[in-house]
Amino acid sequence: MKKQLTQWIEKDKQFCWHPFTRQGEWTAEEHEPLMLVRGEGVWLEDGEGNSYIDGNASIWTNIHGHAHPVLNAVLEEQLDRVAHTSFLGYGHPLAGELAEKLASFFPGTSLQRTFFSDNGSTAIECALKMAIQYRLQSGEPERTEFVAFVDCYHGDTMGAASLGGVDAFFSRFRKFGFPVRFVSSVDELRKLDRLDRVAGVVIEPLVQGVNQVHLWPQGMLAELREFTEAQGIHLILDEVMTGFGRTGSMFACQQEEVVPDFLCLAKGLTGGYLPLAATLTREEIYEAFLGGAENAFYYGHSYTANPLGCAAALASFQIFEDESTLERVAELIPHLSEGLEKLAGGHVHVWQVRQCGMVVGIELRGASGERFERSERIGEKVCLAARKWGLLTRPVLDTIVLLPPLSISFEEIDQCLDAYCSSNY
Repeated sequence: MKKQLTQWIEKDKQFCWHPFTRQGEWTAEEHEPLMLVRGEGVWLEDGEGNSYIDGNASIWTNIHGHAHPVLNAVLEEQLDRVAHTSFLGYGHPLAGELAEKLASFFPGTSLQRTFFSDNGSTAIECALKMAIQYRLQSGEPERTEFVAFVDCYHGDTMGAASLGGVDAFFSRFRKFGFPVRFVSSVDELRKLDRLDRVAGVVIEPLVQGVNQVHLWPQGMLAELREFTEAQGIHLILDEVMTGFGRTGSMFACQQEEVVPDFLCLAKGLTGGYLPLAATLTREEIYEAFLGGAENAFYYGHSYTANPLGCAAALASFQIFEDESTLERVAELIPHLSEGLEKLAGGHVHVWQVRQCGMVVGIELRGASGERFERSERIGEKVCLAARKWGLLTRPVLDTIVLLPPLSISFEEIDQCLDAYCSSNY
């Protein structure tokens, strides 16, 4: 096994390019990348047989655990039928069924139309292009700008990147995308001039993920919805991270009874099994694209509405019902809160804990509250040390993110928090 593991690492270093990674360090001779080869439940296994809790749900995607028997069986059944068919000029039964299921979470509203794509970035990209084209076809060609929030993250494709508020990721690309203005609050939004030029406002509801898990004030989303409706501005909600039970409800916006004009979904849509994204929009927006060829939405991907992805998504929703997932999450959240409170009180470097349902950011600072120098890379060191105690996760700067599969048990939550307490860096 050791020889095989060495070969895997050699091939990776020679041929692969990893996301958000300092490749010079990754390919250094002394660096030994962790090779993950197997998973079951909340656990992952590396090439040497060591087991770890998947503390960030494989980059915030996994919902019901790895190798879930229902998801595995559904995908095997679908493979016996067909793995992929084009959605350009054709349909397949699962796409309509999944679109209907998504619409069912917003009964009595016009948020009923779904456009499928591949990932969170493209879900956002679809919403932006739809919002612009809708204005052009509805007699408002001057509405071509967007408003986003400081330190936000909405994906890496060029349009989505133009919304990005994290300069380290996006400053060099922003000028090539959509015109965007940034605000830090609804009050700042109210003070912007020429709001009649704004097509849409984009936000992650309740909590910003990549912004070190910072929470929005309670009621802010409802206030934003009221203001955008009054101004005739579309509200675009990025629920790529917050969707599918992460915050305690199926979608975060439901906690403030907000229905957006565009709802962008990905990551957990298939339970974390396959790439699939969805952009939901209101029927009246969809109707502006009817008519001749000049009104069509010329956007799409080869794997749009992939049947395997749709099958996994439908199975995931069935698991939510059969396993009472949201009810379990309601029990997990206070247990996690209690453990986090103990962690914060017992560790000198835990400066602040931020929690929104099962989404947690643990910010580390010096004993007097001073920030560590970025060059120290304390967050990375803590996450590396936590591996010795059976936990895998990643930091955002010096904020450690804990966002496990929703199938995690009380005991496994405790093990995650014990790993933080035991990690010496």
